[in-house]
Amino acid sequence: MNKDQITELLQPYLEDDRIFIVEVKIGEGKIRQTITILLDTDEGIKIEECASISRRLAHFIETNELIKDAYNLEVSSPGIDQPLLLKRQYIKNIGRNLKLQLVEGSEKIGALENVTDEGIVFKEEPKKSKGRKVVLLESLSIAFENIKQAKVQISFK
Repeated sequence: MNKDQITELLQPYLEDDRIFIVEVKIGEGKIRQTITILLDTDEGIKIEECASISRRLAHFIETNELIKDAYNLEVSSPGIDQPLLLKRQYIKNIGRNLKLQLVEGSEKIGALENVTDEGIVFKEEPKKSKGRKVVLLESLSIAFENIKQAKVQISFK
C-alpha cells in the first residue's frame, strides 16, 4: 500500500472533515512495514478517537486482505514536538509561541498572530542584550514557502 491508498481508506473515518490527516508515513522494517498516521482536529484529537480509527482501519485492511505481509499500524496525534505542516495546524495555534526556521537559514521565536492563505503574521520576540534598551519588533508577514520548519514552543510559566 502507498500513502495515497491509505489516505483514501481513511476518508470514511474522518467525520466529515472534522478530523484531518496531518501526515501518513510508511516505513519498511526488517520484519514488517510500519504505517504511521498522524491525525488531528481543530480542538485537538482524543486518544480514544485515534484508537477507534486504528481498530476500524485495521479491521477493514485485514477483512479485505489489502496488506498480505505483517505490518504495524500506528494512529496518533502529532506530538507537541512535531513541526506544523498544514495551514489548519497554524490556525489552531494562533496566539501561541512558535520557533521558526526559515528557508534562508535564520531562526525566529515569537507569537503567531494570524494565518492567511499565503502565510502567517508573526510577532518576533525582542532580543535581550546587556545594558541595551529592548527594541520592540513589529509584526512580520512570512510566506509558507519561506518557512522550513515551525514548532510550537512550550511555556512552563
